[in-house]
Amino acid sequence: MPTRETQTHVARLMLTDFRNYTSEALDFAPGAVVLTGENGAGKTNLLEAVSYLSPGRGMRRASHEDVARAGSDGFAIHARVDGPQGEVEIGTGTLFERSPTAESTVRRVRINGANARSADELLDWLRVIWLVPAMDALFTGPAAERRRFIDRLVLAIDPSHGRRALDYEKAMRGRNRLLLDNARDDGWFDAIETQMAETGSAIAAARVEMVRLLSGMMERLPDDSPFPKADIALSGTLEEAFTHQAAVDVEESFRSALAGNRYRDRAAGRTLEGPHRSDLLVRHRPKNMQAELCSTGEQKALLTGLVLSHARLVRELAGTAPILLLDEIAAHLDAGRRAALFDILADLNCQAFMTGTDAALFSSLAGQAQFFTVSGGKVSPV
Repeated sequence: MPTRETQTHVARLMLTDFRNYTSEALDFAPGAVVLTGENGAGKTNLLEAVSYLSPGRGMRRASHEDVARAGSDGFAIHARVDGPQGEVEIGTGTLFERSPTAESTVRRVRINGANARSADELLDWLRVIWLVPAMDALFTGPAAERRRFIDRLVLAIDPSHGRRALDYEKAMRGRNRLLLDNARDDGWFDAIETQMAETGSAIAAARVEMVRLLSGMMERLPDDSPFPKADIALSGTLEEAFTHQAAVDVEESFRSALAGNRYRDRAAGRTLEGPHRSDLLVRHRPKNMQAELCSTGEQKALLTGLVLSHARLVRELAGTAPILLLDEIAAHLDAGRRAALFDILADLNCQAFMTGTDAALFSSLAGQAQFFTVSGGKVSPV
């Protein structure tokens, strides 16, 4: 009988001056973790702390100043993570730095006591995926949110994607400054546009590959899945070009387009074409309807299905499932879908943190999950 793969899970989490937590230390077992309590008690704050074990600004994309507890100089998170590679100690938090010209608060990451070169090194040990109420408007909100969503999906299987995105943004800001300054130095433009073409086409290629892989994963689901299948596609000049051009040709075409559009972009004061303008298109397959036209409940089911399919994909590619952060998930699902969700999480063999105000919604997990009550910045096992 085959054995299940070793589960990557947060075994211990310690917080100092994080949100409403002065100091807290928690031990977790593999599998489901249920956090219940009143609104504002600090349940979501715990999930946010776990999200800081991945690159970026956490699931709320908050500033360092907002994350640190009021009156403190910064925050600290320490976690012991167990997984297929063994045990790893991860520390991250903010550090106040002062130079002769500026003061700033920066985030630092330490892995097994050594300073990490970047937060991207966290992806060598674990992947963290989240589904939070703020994402409920993903299909009806601005395209920037959907780009951020697809890029986080890519990052979970391609650690270099974050660096490419940062390099592209930096180059684009440089080009935009030249446009606003009405600069005419073709050499400067050529150099920046070459970098934008290289990183921009790589970003688009990674997104296209993610859509292909995720679509293939969803095709393997039964047609009567409780979370409906979605048809997903990308809208964007570069992404669409990959359907009929080789990567080297897409890069050269983008470089030529940037050079040819300098006059138009100068009038606009910004770069009008590139992966920063792309969008993710989603359709509800059973209803053959664009996601933004579906009901709120249908949109939630679609989004949940996408996130769960992505978790399956990460497990298949990385050999271990990601850690899932599911904030207020049960309240938005009927009893049938809640039961299906819990079964899927067990089948994924993942550690899943779930929050809710009503513990009764998780009653079917009794004996299968860890339960904690959160109140006023204090966490107690049930």
